[in-house]
Amino acid sequence: MAKKQILIICGEPSGELHASLLATEIKKLSPEIKISGVGSSLLAQAGAEIIFDTKDLSVMGLFDVLKKLPKFILLKQLILDKIKQGKFDAVIFVDFSGFNLRLARAINNSLPTIYYVSPQVWASRAKRIAVIKKYIRKMIVLFEFEKEFYMKHGLEADCVGHALLDVVKPSIGKDELLHKLSLANDKTTIALLPGSRKQEINKILPIMLKTAQLINQKINAQFVIAKPKQTDWGIYDRITAKFKIEVKFVEGNTYDALNIADFALVCSGTATLETAIMEKPFLIIYKMGLLNYLLYRPQVKIPFIGIVNIVAGRKIIPEYIQFGAAPAKIAANALELLDNRIKLENMRVELAAVKSLLGQPGAAHRAAKIIVDFLKN
Repeated sequence: MAKKQILIICGEPSGELHASLLATEIKKLSPEIKISGVGSSLLAQAGAEIIFDTKDLSVMGLFDVLKKLPKFILLKQLILDKIKQGKFDAVIFVDFSGFNLRLARAINNSLPTIYYVSPQVWASRAKRIAVIKKYIRKMIVLFEFEKEFYMKHGLEADCVGHALLDVVKPSIGKDELLHKLSLANDKTTIALLPGSRKQEINKILPIMLKTAQLINQKINAQFVIAKPKQTDWGIYDRITAKFKIEVKFVEGNTYDALNIADFALVCSGTATLETAIMEKPFLIIYKMGLLNYLLYRPQVKIPFIGIVNIVAGRKIIPEYIQFGAAPAKIAANALELLDNRIKLENMRVELAAVKSLLGQPGAAHRAAKIIVDFLKN
């Protein structure tokens, strides 16, 4: 195959994880392919030459998008200019649908376009299917229900399974980490996963800490916060200072935090799948700015938002969303579950079933093989 140059575009930490795993596998299959990237350090480590760093580009809701609109306009024009210069033979979009679908429309089939990690058109804004049909040449999805959804709308999609199955593994033993954090072996350990975006952490971490306080009044528990490496410490310091509860931090490895946990409070998103893969009982919490919520909620056409529940096809994990995200209610449910071994075990069984629906390990390799073969043709 003649030497190819491809551009991979992602914008969120969860999407960049998929993009980096994909880039690594493409390089293994075809080392001669040059990969450029719109991403950050993780994609760079996978061998991509970063043409635009997305470290501060993550957004949550319309008003945050508007604040960063000049950056998005600059990025879009940068990419289009490089395409006009003949820099790339194909573009791979990874998640980040608000930007990527608009860019696909602007590219207008002037070169092959591939989408990996589907926009959630099955949940909201179904009109985007028309854009995908017209401007995306190859769809690669993570879930079988997504493949079935696209088939119903006359679109072919390859399902490769979920790449998290290859990476959700603790890096340190449970006893070793408990000792390192000066935590007790005989206490109930609860992990708090408040998200990776600053906006999410600002809204969700206070709810989780208040819930932790209420739980701690009833049982002898200890709490650990999973902190992404890319998130500044200042936001955690400011929020935790307002609550009279001791918390420990695990930075840069959510799976280690989950490994020592008996239970977790988890921000809706990719972290719910990570928690499911580790088969840890948990509750889903989500809250966003009121105006953003009022704007987006009517567009959601499915009965729940947790991807674990969507994959299961029913609500197996309780969800506490927006006005329902009340610490007293969350704490009461957590305490009820922690006091009932049968309910906890049933939840673990349900999570194991969800894990089995994510396919087999090797998803990124399968996606890379599809892409390399596509480029050859």
